[in-house]
Amino acid sequence: MIREKQAFSMPGLLTFPLLLGGIALAIACLTQTRDNTPAAVFWVGAIVLSVRCLGGHFVVNPNEGVVLQLCGHYTGTVETAGLRWANPFTSKRRVSLRIRNFESAHLKVNDLDGNPIEIAAVVVWKVVDTAEAVFEVDDYNNYIKVQTEAALRNLATSYPYDAHDEAQISLRGHTAAVADHLKKEIQERLTRAGVEVMEARISHLAYAPEIAHAMLQRQQAGAIIAARQRIVEGAVGMVEMALDALSRRDIVTLDNERKAAMVSNLLVVLCSERGVEPVVNTGTLYQ
Repeated sequence: MIREKQAFSMPGLLTFPLLLGGIALAIACLTQTRDNTPAAVFWVGAIVLSVRCLGGHFVVNPNEGVVLQLCGHYTGTVETAGLRWANPFTSKRRVSLRIRNFESAHLKVNDLDGNPIEIAAVVVWKVVDTAEAVFEVDDYNNYIKVQTEAALRNLATSYPYDAHDEAQISLRGHTAAVADHLKKEIQERLTRAGVEVMEARISHLAYAPEIAHAMLQRQQAGAIIAARQRIVEGAVGMVEMALDALSRRDIVTLDNERKAAMVSNLLVVLCSERGVEPVVNTGTLYQ
């Protein structure tokens, strides 16, 4: 693998006036020695070489790297911001080192349970090795796009959309754990491209339109069942408290049949969706 290394470069604010001065000096000497053919040829060559060396100046912007390549060989990267000078015969390619965002398209995949879902993700990344980004992959921007979508598809098939067991990780219920998994998997795929993944999170998650209505009904049914379970647990606790209080204070003594009737009435009152209508007993407890 090609690793990033620092290229030799000089401050352009120093080399630029020196080259201009050298060109001016060579022109002055040429005018004085134009009758001397060998000297004139020398000074003409000096002027041409100095002008060519002026082409070695380039500007490096903040958070930017310039990759230098000479005759097909990687010579190094210049990351020092400002006007710089390097070998004028090297080719130069700019690579941004800024933090960038990538949002994937809405992908339609099947989750762990086989349900079709729509999922998308946002990835925050930056280039940390310019040599790998330029030479290890053909186009690192397209490489990031393809590998992110591949990792997202693999993630979606590893978890269910919604888990019925709280201990099981789901896409909807455990966003932090899913985001960590997504970031780790994308980073493993992009390491060869010299890219660091700073953050990866799901930006869109929904059932596919063809099953969205059925899944909504199932979620509603699950919510109703869960609510009913809590209501029943609370009602049983309240009935138990009432019977214990009556027994402890010796307010009234009930046989098993009357306790069963009392429990039944209390559960009806506590678990009913609508307000119940009380029946006033004007007789005795047993009639």
